[in-house]
Amino acid sequence: MNRHFYVSNDLDELETVEHELEASGISAEQMHVLSDQDAKVEEHQLHDVTSFMKQDVVRSGEIGAAVGIALAAVLLIIAWMLSWHETAAGWLPFMFLAVVIFGFCTWEGGFFGFQEPNAQFRRFKKLLRHGKHIFFVDVEPDQEQTLNRVIRHHPHLKVAGYGYGSPHWLVAWQQKWHQFKRTI
Repeated sequence: MNRHFYVSNDLDELETVEHELEASGISAEQMHVLSDQDAKVEEHQLHDVTSFMKQDVVRSGEIGAAVGIALAAVLLIIAWMLSWHETAAGWLPFMFLAVVIFGFCTWEGGFFGFQEPNAQFRRFKKLLRHGKHIFFVDVEPDQEQTLNRVIRHHPHLKVAGYGYGSPHWLVAWQQKWHQFKRTI
């Protein structure tokens, strides 16, 4: 999916855009509003960015996991080169320690990510401080024309860039989850 970012200072207009996009077949799970004014976004019943998405937990956790894999591999190579695995315990303590190292590095990376803003949203920090709102939409390639048609009718929305969107499977899962919650 492709992510399109737009800047606006009018939440009423964003609400209209969301309704038009939904009526055109783009689901609510594909749209989000990033703002420092969460209460106003909620008042307008816009699809806000969750606190978890505002943090860099996933990316930092992935970096931590990569470091953990590297350190675990180094440990296992050292154990093999020094023949430590030839003891009565064999490979078990080293495998266990490698798993612990991997888990710790992944956890520590994610923990560090809680303290950092999402890498995709850092570029908008100054705009958010000045009261602007960032509207972003994740679209499939066949939905690009629909998005462009709706956005063309809203000249106050300014294009703010592009990025990688959420994976299709995640959006589909979110849609099914929201449908399930409505049936309960």
